[in-house]
Amino acid sequence: MFIDSHAHLTDPAIFPNLDRVRAEYKQAGVGLVLDVGCSLKSSVDVKNNAERYEEIFFTAGCHPDSALEVDDKALSVIKTLTEHKKCLAIGEIGLDYYYEGFDREVQKTAFIRQLELAIQLNLPVIIHSRDAWQDTVNILKEYAPKLKKGFLMHCYSGSREISEILLKLGAYFSFGGALTFKNSKKSEVLKTLPIDRVLVETDCPFMTPVPYRGKVNEPKYVPVVYEFMAGVYGLNVSQVEQIVEQNFKRFFNM
Repeated sequence: MFIDSHAHLTDPAIFPNLDRVRAEYKQAGVGLVLDVGCSLKSSVDVKNNAERYEEIFFTAGCHPDSALEVDDKALSVIKTLTEHKKCLAIGEIGLDYYYEGFDREVQKTAFIRQLELAIQLNLPVIIHSRDAWQDTVNILKEYAPKLKKGFLMHCYSGSREISEILLKLGAYFSFGGALTFKNSKKSEVLKTLPIDRVLVETDCPFMTPVPYRGKVNEPKYVPVVYEFMAGVYGLNVSQVEQIVEQNFKRFFNM
């Protein structure tokens, strides 16, 4: 069974017909999709998708772009969502300094408050980090030991040196379509990671893998990433499929 461990399926402008999306990913052999919240609204929307389709699970949390939403009321909403039987984690949360105009201190406060909630609820965390590695590592050095259910670095884009630090803190790592890009150095990092700490994702509708770049990314394309990963590790696709399924179920306590 192929698993898409990180998807965003709630925008009706991008995915107006989720039944069609589902039929095509099921035909491709995808048996489980984790629909990831990145704001209060999307966290409710992914819950609704999970209630509609048996193989879709969800997470709840506020991405750094939604950091201004994170207050006591928002944390209460997230907490309530995590009580749902199909909610597997808090996320995606983290730091993103790629764009100008975002307050880094607001992002850090939102990240820490959601980490503290995960610690309180004893849940795993999905972390987004882009162009913010020093602050991400500094925060995780303090909070990772308290995250008894662990943390996953989604769409990992950091260096090998940073991955070594994160591994020691207990990290899992997820890779998507960017792994297949011609000038990507992600495969050089991937091959240094123990395969029992690795998951596979699309991050759809973004990061469509080669040879489908230019199309909207969908869970049906996640087998392409598995195939590429198999080549990096020198394994066959079915071996990677089995290992990643075990990793997913271990990390998310399924």
